[in-house]
Amino acid sequence: MKIRTGTLHDTDRVREVITAAFGSPEDADLVDALRADACWIPELSLVAEDENGTVIAHILFTRAGIGDAPALTLAPVSVDPAYQGTGIGSTLIRGGLDTARALGEHTVTVLGHPSYYPRFGFERADAHGVTCTLSAGPDEAKMVLSLDGDPIPSGDMTFGKPLADAISAYQPE
Repeated sequence: MKIRTGTLHDTDRVREVITAAFGSPEDADLVDALRADACWIPELSLVAEDENGTVIAHILFTRAGIGDAPALTLAPVSVDPAYQGTGIGSTLIRGGLDTARALGEHTVTVLGHPSYYPRFGFERADAHGVTCTLSAGPDEAKMVLSLDGDPIPSGDMTFGKPLADAISAYQPE
């Protein structure tokens, strides 16, 4: 498996992977909207390729914030269903966090499964004075990570407009 920065050439295949991973095109549409937004950071759209050079997974970090401090947010993480459960998603997330560190980023937020993301160092946001008023999801799913060991700023999580709109519209079951 090879991890690299995604390119515009990958757009169609990334859409296919995201749609297959989530069972609908909604998250692929979200990634397209994020790509057109000011929150897009090209170096933090990463893909994993199989031995034939076919894109089999994608992750995305976009510009976000905590209070007045800049941050990143991780969403979505997509792995082709044929490769799910093989560790590709974890490898891609670790690679993305390393890339973000190398770019001088300090903090990452994620709204995700509370038993999955702590393996990468994510902690409950509320333990650091961080809120996410946009999300109706449980507090344990709102997480933060310091990339450099510095304290996490306190305040409310903010996101690029396409992601903020999607989070606001989401109603957990």
